[in-house]
Amino acid sequence: MVETARILITLGGLLLVGLLTDALGRRLRLPRVSLLVLFGIAIGPGGLDLLPDLGANWFPTSANMALVMIGFLLGETLSVARLREHGRAVLRISTAVVLATGVAVFFGLLAVGAPWPLALLLAAIATATAPAATLEVVHEARAEGPFAKTLLGIVALDDAWGLIVFALAFAVVESLSGGDGAAATLARAGWEVGGALLVGAALGVPMALLSGRVRPGEPTLVEALGMVFLCGGIAIWLDTSFLLAAMIMGAVVANLARHHSRPFHAIENIEWPFLILFFVGSGAAADPAALFDAGALLAAYVLLRAAGRIAGAALAGRDAPSRRWMGLALMPQAGVALGMALVAAQRLPDLAPSLLGVVIAGTVLFEITGPVCTRLALAGAGELSGQP
Repeated sequence: MVETARILITLGGLLLVGLLTDALGRRLRLPRVSLLVLFGIAIGPGGLDLLPDLGANWFPTSANMALVMIGFLLGETLSVARLREHGRAVLRISTAVVLATGVAVFFGLLAVGAPWPLALLLAAIATATAPAATLEVVHEARAEGPFAKTLLGIVALDDAWGLIVFALAFAVVESLSGGDGAAATLARAGWEVGGALLVGAALGVPMALLSGRVRPGEPTLVEALGMVFLCGGIAIWLDTSFLLAAMIMGAVVANLARHHSRPFHAIENIEWPFLILFFVGSGAAADPAALFDAGALLAAYVLLRAAGRIAGAALAGRDAPSRRWMGLALMPQAGVALGMALVAAQRLPDLAPSLLGVVIAGTVLFEITGPVCTRLALAGAGELSGQP
């Protein structure tokens, strides 16, 4: 009974904090995502240590529930209608940003003395962004212009790009370092992407055909949540990317169920409580001490990643807002990057201390400052709510 009371009190308190961050963010003109992450750091083990232990599976489960909903909503941005309007810009800018970021981080870290395997892995990890933070800032700003639509399309492709680039880099490091797992690494990456495509399509087709047969309101919400969570669970069970699977399912529904878009609206209306737990939990899991331990390598990684993203967007953007602001909007980075680092650290223990130190510390910085950069970019592009 005491444990149940602690869980309910903690969850209730965190959800109410979400309300306060919304009001505070409006006054300070800061994204509520950054405020929630800061709050999580403050009450987590690295701060005041006020957050009780709710069990080993509490944060991973709540985080996965939030991310699978984010993936489904991002899938809507991959509808044929939107791709016809912004698809070329999305593909062009996303490709340029990934390449520029990887090249800048790799050669920049080599220049400051990092060993090439570490530089190559960090360059691949630097290409990933944080879809949850980016989508939340866009929704919070109520941005619906061409810049925001292009931004969300780019973010929707980022996980696939990141997985592919990381798999290739990891295979090169393993093979040239005397490892024997390069082929297995590439096969694993193929299943991450290919398996997600299969799961998302297999569930998206029946969802698109059957969705809308129930009444609007609660039945639609239950239907949408059921399918989204089912997709995430099957993808995790099959050991493939649940975020990509949910994204593909959302894309299939957006393209086949053209008679309505109620599942997306239903998820949008329920996602925020899950995101509150996700962002507070992300902050609580961060270790502020890692910022000091990583040192000069961290500073180089952060600056080079930022420079690569800004340069890539500036080179590939055809209109002024994209050239000037898209790179800044793509700064957020969170769980996907950390997951890549953990995979590499398990297989390459010699690189683990430096690799994890930089990525964990970089995640802390980008989780806090990235949403602020995205908001500034939306403002610069003239798509922040309330702008003329």
